[in-house]
Amino acid sequence: MANDSDSSSMVRLNIGGKKFCTTADTLTQREPDSMLAAMFSGRHTVCRDSEKGYVFVDRDGKHFRHILNWLRDGVVPTLTESKYIELLREAEYYQLLGLIERINAVLNKKKEENESDTELTRIDIIKCIQSEKVRFRGINLSGLDLSKLDLSCVDFSYACLKNVFFSRANLHSATFRDVDAEGSIFHNATLRECEFTRANLRGALLAGASLQSANLQDAILIDCSFCGADLRSAHLQSADLTNANLEGAILEGANLKGAKLSNANFRGANLQRAYLRHVNLRDTHLEGAKLDGANLLGAIR
Repeated sequence: MANDSDSSSMVRLNIGGKKFCTTADTLTQREPDSMLAAMFSGRHTVCRDSEKGYVFVDRDGKHFRHILNWLRDGVVPTLTESKYIELLREAEYYQLLGLIERINAVLNKKKEENESDTELTRIDIIKCIQSEKVRFRGINLSGLDLSKLDLSCVDFSYACLKNVFFSRANLHSATFRDVDAEGSIFHNATLRECEFTRANLRGALLAGASLQSANLQDAILIDCSFCGADLRSAHLQSADLTNANLEGAILEGANLKGAKLSNANFRGANLQRAYLRHVNLRDTHLEGAKLDGANLLGAIR
């Protein structure tokens, strides 16, 4: 135990395994009401490891450099919409009210800019889905808020869906063949038996989504977040999951034949009976993953 009485002293932080060095001034001055300011104000004691004096915080360290840059310079980084959502979650955890306000302002501006370029509005979509068979093939819907709508069986093939909000929408059996859905938000959406063949979902947020038996063959899933998603029996053959986050995801019975998994995060994921034959797992993170009954014949580990 150590007391941080000197506000300019060096502070070593271990955020979910990523190491950072800064000063107590940086952590306390810009956001004096934050959790970090409270920790290093000198009023409290903090636990450090015995070796190098790092203070451990049990959070994903992926975006903490942006947190530090905000505290140092008041700078908000340029990110995709899904990354802003992730950063907002971290800002809320650390109670950084100023950063939360700035991120929300950026997201609202992006939403307004994107909606001005779309061919249809949310109201137009609602009117369309009242008919029996709906197709939005090849249409630009970028930036629209389509959250919580029933869009089951809708055909979005070849559409531009960049930064669309599909959070909690029912998209059961919808078709997203060859769409450009970079940065779209599918948080907690129902995507069972959907088709995403050759779709571009780079940077999309699919955390908590239901993707049972979904077809994501040849899809670009680089930097996607599937945290806690249900991908049971999903088809991921030849999909590019580079840097994707599948922590805690359920991939029981999923087919990952030929998938690119460089630096993919499968920590705590359920890969029971998954097809991983000849897949390169050397650069993946599999700590705590369940691999019972998985087909790993010829897999590189």
